[in-house]
Amino acid sequence: MTERIIKAKDVIITFEAITIHWEDGHTCAYPHRYLRLQCQCAACVGEWPNKGELDPDTIAEDVQALDCMPIGKYAIQFLWSDTHYTGIYPYTVLRELCP
Repeated sequence: MTERIIKAKDVIITFEAITIHWEDGHTCAYPHRYLRLQCQCAACVGEWPNKGELDPDTIAEDVQALDCMPIGKYAIQFLWSDTHYTGIYPYTVLRELCP
């Protein structure tokens, strides 16, 4: 049996946080930098040639998500103020990261 994925109902980006309201009624507020540091794209995890893993010291303390868009029925992609945009955050991962 396949596990049912709980989907994001609404994503609100403010200066303070990225807040996700989930379809099951749960709400998570993520600090911007915290979520940016969780990116698992190839560039951030060191899968591209000549690229190591993401160094947290290279991410500004004031990095912000500027926008986001759904990816299919399973994830969200953010556009970050440091111009990073290749990371895809699956709903299952976002729920696990909920502070």
